[in-house]
Amino acid sequence: MTTQNFGARSSGSAVTAGLAFAAGALMVLALQQRRLEALRLRVAQVERTDGRNARLAEQQRFQTYLLDKALGDPDLAEVLSTIDELDPVRRRQYLFANALYTNALRAYRAGDVDRDELHGHLRVICQSAIFRDYWDATRHHRASLKKTSQEARVGRMTDALIRDLDQSDTEEWWVVGEPPPERD
Repeated sequence: MTTQNFGARSSGSAVTAGLAFAAGALMVLALQQRRLEALRLRVAQVERTDGRNARLAEQQRFQTYLLDKALGDPDLAEVLSTIDELDPVRRRQYLFANALYTNALRAYRAGDVDRDELHGHLRVICQSAIFRDYWDATRHHRASLKKTSQEARVGRMTDALIRDLDQSDTEEWWVVGEPPPERD
């Protein structure tokens, strides 16, 4: 006669099932902890970016305030402008040209426009003879920029665009020039 031992087998299966459940629960907990840590890192990154963007926006507001004061008062415009021997009208035009360029540069830095859009904005700005005069008169300002800086790269893009526009034999200025590769 054969003896059946259901109790011993049942308790072994229960232990195995319990261990499998515990291992599964630990695995889920570990995955949740990894996801939570990834979320914490993402929140910290967004907070840093938001803080940087807020500082950039505040700096741009203050720069606009200073520029507005300089445009309204020739004596203050003389302080803000670093180009000597300009008549008051030309000085104000140069300051405004700088404001247009700076606005396009900041829109790019903030991520509001991409490189192609920035190139398009600069192409429009570069149609102005006064802007081109300003750009040439301030060439020495850009010479001190770190070659790999974003501002230096955008400056080189503007230089190339002006060169392309000068060499173009078409009246369709809006198709002249291609943005340089992402890293030049």
